[in-house]
Amino acid sequence: MTHQAVAPGDPALDHSTKMMLDTVRDVAAGRVAPGVIERDREERFDRGLVRELGQLDLLGGIVPTEYGGTGLSHVAFSALLQEMSRTDHLMGLVMSFPSGLAGAGLLQYGSEEQKQEFLPRLCRGELIFSAGVTEPGSGTGVADMQTTCRREGDHYVIDGAKTWISLIDVCDYVLTFATLDRSGGRGAVCAFLVPRDTPGLTLRPFKNKLGFRGVATGEVFLEGVTVPAANRVGEEGQGYGVAMAAVETGRLGVASRALGLAQDCLDRSTAYARERIVQGQEIGRYQLVQSMVTDMVVGIDGARAMTYDYAAKRDEGLRARREASLAKMHASDVAMSAATAAVQIHGAYGTHEEYHVARHFRDAKVFQIVEGQNQLHRSMVAEYALGYRGAA
Repeated sequence: MTHQAVAPGDPALDHSTKMMLDTVRDVAAGRVAPGVIERDREERFDRGLVRELGQLDLLGGIVPTEYGGTGLSHVAFSALLQEMSRTDHLMGLVMSFPSGLAGAGLLQYGSEEQKQEFLPRLCRGELIFSAGVTEPGSGTGVADMQTTCRREGDHYVIDGAKTWISLIDVCDYVLTFATLDRSGGRGAVCAFLVPRDTPGLTLRPFKNKLGFRGVATGEVFLEGVTVPAANRVGEEGQGYGVAMAAVETGRLGVASRALGLAQDCLDRSTAYARERIVQGQEIGRYQLVQSMVTDMVVGIDGARAMTYDYAAKRDEGLRARREASLAKMHASDVAMSAATAAVQIHGAYGTHEEYHVARHFRDAKVFQIVEGQNQLHRSMVAEYALGYRGAA
């Protein structure tokens, strides 16, 4: 199945970005697509693909060139993630990490030595970070975390647990967060880089997940984990800012990846509706099928506009938290509705892995949960509208 490089509603992109889109499409078709079903079935992550993407300069994203990145705009970054995610949004996740959950906090708060040491290696695919934010009791409420840290000389000792942390089977470091004082709120949170072989650090993957099966997600236990003070990212008390920097860019990544998945659902559904003959005509001729296709088109175009609006505001230097919630919430809801319609259009074939839409259906549900459940974002959007929450 073929598709156009730039979808309707995409902004004008410069020549170099269009060339990168061509590269992403070729790599997706030639290297990523052939094993996507098997990786999902076997819950297997191919680190070799990460290195290949790094060698092709596809991991650099918005990271500045002086730190080994590509220095893309947020708009171009979103376009590339959408393109890869039409084939495999988990490779889109890999492309987003150096700019988002792994690298954004490091870029904004890390020391010069940390940025020079880690960002180029992330962009080359030589290192993989996990981001340990979510806790068993506090979810995404970073300020309410229970994991603690205390300083002892030139080291910190960390105790606590994180859960639903991605890439824990292949990560080299865990970027994690702990508080100096559980009653201190966000002003007591610190961020740390913890090597995976650190004594007291235990990584325990969950198996047989509903979706996102190609990346291991699980629990992180920190029992008397000792790290040098040099591994702290930012100053004491800046951990909340590190986490928010990661999450805000991460939400652009999630919205873009969900859009790529939704677009593939539409592409596959229209192709199938032109091929499948029922009662002597293509099912695409039936009004109820056309209605589902229309809903997919309207949803995707609207979500794409929201996502690019958020990206453009980030390029203007704005944090745009309201737009982040709108983009993440709407794009993931659209992905779920598009995947549901795609399975329905495919009928019984929609349940078979060879048709891909069943995998999209499972993954779309997870998109509604990661980077803040959509109910959280709905509440935030309403609070912005009601004036209970400021945009700054």
